[in-house]
Amino acid sequence: QVQLVESGGGLVQRGGSLRLSCAASGTGFSMNRMGWYRQAPGLQRELVARITRGGGTNYADSVRGRFTISRDNAKNTVYLEMNNLKPEDTAVYYCNADAVTGWGTFFNYWGQGTQVTVSS
Repeated sequence: QVQLVESGGGLVQRGGSLRLSCAASGTGFSMNRMGWYRQAPGLQRELVARITRGGGTNYADSVRGRFTISRDNAKNTVYLEMNNLKPEDTAVYYCNADAVTGWGTFFNYWGQGTQVTVSS
């Protein structure tokens, strides 16, 4: 019942910036924790950053200080501002969200992913 749609990926040079957006849509749910994960070729998917509904954040050590996660609860949208991008940031970035019903039941959803490529 929930769909996550990412946007904002693309090709950027080393040191550049991108902002990813993930818009959640659906009925009967509210978005609780939302986050960004990434998966580089040959590697497992890893957490990049996540944010609670109240704004609490966690970051992977590799991106802390360079990336900023934020959200607009009114728009059911989570953002990832990526600065000083490095080639090792190249990956498919996936939006993830915990959607909760009025009864407190959680469902976890994934977006389709958006490619971020940082040239060297």
